[in-house]
Amino acid sequence: MAATLPLIPDGLALDALADVLRGRDWATLALDPADARLQAAAAEARAHASAGRLLPAATGRADGRQFAGLRGDATLWLDDPACGPAARDLLAALEALRIEVNRRLLLGLEEVEAHFAHYPPGAGYARHRDRFRSDDARVLSLVVYLNADWPDGAGGELRLHLPDGPVDIAPRLGTVALFLSAEVEHEVLPATHPRYSVAAWFRQRPRR
Repeated sequence: MAATLPLIPDGLALDALADVLRGRDWATLALDPADARLQAAAAEARAHASAGRLLPAATGRADGRQFAGLRGDATLWLDDPACGPAARDLLAALEALRIEVNRRLLLGLEEVEAHFAHYPPGAGYARHRDRFRSDDARVLSLVVYLNADWPDGAGGELRLHLPDGPVDIAPRLGTVALFLSAEVEHEVLPATHPRYSVAAWFRQRPRR
């Protein structure tokens, strides 16, 4: 296993993660915020935002794409030529994680897509699911947060809307959230600070 990359727990932790996902459709991981690769990803995300390389994100696909109303983030895909070694390391780690999760859960995961995301103060993302009505490829969603020293009360949580009530996940450096794309409605709450993350989706071969 690629233990030198971030995002890859050891075998026992992966087994536990798979058990949690089987039982409730969502899970969290806690990475070491001092990990140099994680810090490099955070620095790269901030650098791209400062240079204007992150572009306003849209919702939907093809003729249904919208650039206002539901979400206020700007994004840059990790496989974009503008991205550097930290993004490539993250993609490699996510690919390794895809293989390990698929081996345990047999979800038919064939590929991963991921982007940096930046939410300026006051921006959020309205309640939604990650699977498009016209495209069922996304199976498992993942968010890894890149915000060091995130203060209490700053907002910016990922809110999962679950049968037993909402769960809020603070966007602190090293926190990872995973959930089934078609099952878990969620939203991003506005924050008083700039907020950085990597959003990723593990995909199957589309069936429609």
